[in-house]
Amino acid sequence: MIAYDLQCSNGHRFEGWFEDAKTFEKQNKQALIACPMCNDTAITRLPSTFAIKGIKNPQPTTFKSKTPAEAEIIMRAISDYVEQNFDNVGTDFAKEALKIHYGVTEPRNIRGVSTSQEEETLRQEGVQFFKFPAGEEKPAPPSSSESESD
Repeated sequence: MIAYDLQCSNGHRFEGWFEDAKTFEKQNKQALIACPMCNDTAITRLPSTFAIKGIKNPQPTTFKSKTPAEAEIIMRAISDYVEQNFDNVGTDFAKEALKIHYGVTEPRNIRGVSTSQEEETLRQEGVQFFKFPAGEEKPAPPSSSESESD
């Protein structure tokens, strides 16, 4: 049996148990699934959260660079990768993340900014995100091919 988190068109959330995904789809198309609170049969399946049992008291992984310059190089590389490979949605980050999470829009890599209240909403909805520390933009170091006499 598979347990699915479900929601009716009125926003009521509830759980349903099905033999498999096909059974859920078949019953949903035939309007055999109804909200226990309002009897609505317009039901959608929500992404379910689950837990994976791990080791007790795991030690957190920490990054220790040998020098501050190494840490700066790594952060610059990560920042450049994100800038080049993620869509900048600006202040709409939380809104776009929720749309992707609930399947309203196609999944894609996004970046942007959010308030602490929006971040809490994302956590409550089960949206995974990574927050980069805010920092000053520093000019890139000169390449070794540039002459110092310029």
